[in-house]
Amino acid sequence: MRMTNTEDYRQVFDKAIADYHVTDNVDTPISNPYDRDTLQNRLYLKCWIDTVQWHLEDLIRDPHIDPLEALQLKRRIDRSNQDRTDLVEQIDDYYLHQFSDVQVLPDARINTESPAWAIDRLSILALKIYHMREQVERHDADVAHHERCRQRLDVLLEQQRDLSTAIDQLLEDIAAGRKYMKTYRQMKMYNDPSTNPVLYRKGGS
Repeated sequence: MRMTNTEDYRQVFDKAIADYHVTDNVDTPISNPYDRDTLQNRLYLKCWIDTVQWHLEDLIRDPHIDPLEALQLKRRIDRSNQDRTDLVEQIDDYYLHQFSDVQVLPDARINTESPAWAIDRLSILALKIYHMREQVERHDADVAHHERCRQRLDVLLEQQRDLSTAIDQLLEDIAAGRKYMKTYRQMKMYNDPSTNPVLYRKGGS
């Protein structure tokens, strides 16, 4: 199935988040229900990685965490961030292929971010909404907490609607040639042994 709008994307994100919370364990193996060569597969994997990382970030903020465990979690989060970046670039590659035959208009403009980086924010928003809704429904919190979180949830839902509209409009504009997309690979220098001074100086010693 070809995905045409952000409503489709949100359904994939919501499924990934719900599937993770069946066990709510950062070590649960992923079981991606979508075919490997589909956009749904990449979006599900992206949101699964985001969801696991969300909970890793919770774990590492435990003030009583063992320092060695914290270091292991930090390195796991670093790997997760690189995986997230790789997935965003794969999603952008999908769109570059989808729009490869579009005739760009002479007055076409470029957007501040590519479609996939906007979709990345939509995935994170789905997570924020899920967890803020949890806070609204907590039985061990007082009325003030519920009301504060309900107001925040309303803002997040509005933000989700606005971002969804903006992404849909961006994709429509690119398809019509009114905007064009370019991708710049995220050159994370700290992950590269040839550009991180701590790594290449130790390697040469």
